[in-house]
Amino acid sequence: MVFKLREKDFEVLKGPFESGRQKPSSLAGTLILAIIFQALLFSLEYFAAGRYTVYPYKDQILFVHFVITVMLSVLSIIYAIPIVYKKSEKIQYLISILVSQNLFSISFLISALFILGYDGGGEVADAEYLIQFTYIVLGIGFLIFVATFIRFFILLRKGHYRKGSKKDELRGRFETTSYVPTAIIGGVGLVFVIQYIVRTSSINDLNMVILIVLGLGLFFAMLFILPEQLVILYCKFRFKSFNFNERGYLNK
Repeated sequence: MVFKLREKDFEVLKGPFESGRQKPSSLAGTLILAIIFQALLFSLEYFAAGRYTVYPYKDQILFVHFVITVMLSVLSIIYAIPIVYKKSEKIQYLISILVSQNLFSISFLISALFILGYDGGGEVADAEYLIQFTYIVLGIGFLIFVATFIRFFILLRKGHYRKGSKKDELRGRFETTSYVPTAIIGGVGLVFVIQYIVRTSSINDLNMVILIVLGLGLFFAMLFILPEQLVILYCKFRFKSFNFNERGYLNK
């Protein structure tokens, strides 16, 4: 179990904090910037993809996603305030995970599905097929997440995230081969997406096909990143050394 692992087993994951890229003050600026991009992507999702789609329950999906985006934006503003994030940087990091997943995963997934149900005045995909396709995409995403999490846990158990003189060499050699199962799942998923578009959709615009594949590809890629984000969040709650003191330095 992950609870039996010791602090030294997670040492490499401190990298973003040691470099300052993910220290609370840096995350605060990122959260503020993300508000703009979330608003932009939702506008594209609503006006460009959602207006001309026949995707089932599109209005309900847009409403729920709008509420979630607004809530995350409000929380981003709150946790960009120094007096707040200095007292609860763990929650700030959790919000940064949710914002990144909403920005690069959920928004692109919804847009891709809406484009797949595009009503261009001709034949469009049947609502039942769109729902089935969505379930399959989510199932593939779940498999990618589980496979990546298992791979990550195995590497932790083998000590590939410990500090050491040969750390980078060992991780580079072993992690490359461990990507294969997840890459196969993702590749099969994208092949399925392309085949579905060709067989059941009336979309014949190459640009729209690229947008669909790109959107679903980003969704899969963010699920590949999510396990590491969650493990780092776990480390922030479990180990004091993954957090910063009031002067902005990592705790010893």
